[in-house]
Amino acid sequence: MTFENYKVVLCRQEDGSWVAEIPAISGCYALMPTREQALEELNGVFQMISQEFREKGLALPGDGPAAKRLS
Repeated sequence: MTFENYKVVLCRQEDGSWVAEIPAISGCYALMPTREQALEELNGVFQMISQEFREKGLALPGDGPAAKRLS
């Protein structure tokens, strides 16, 4: 699965920063000053987690057949 296959949740914090996360993957989140930076950082975090799963011979968790990336 690729980054685009997962639902992304974006939340603005009280201080104006943004959290982006992929709820289907534990620990896959990013906190950055802007929405765009949060999405970019989340993609990087996803890539690192994906690499770890591949190295361990594991499949990433699924996100359901109708999942779409929010942006």
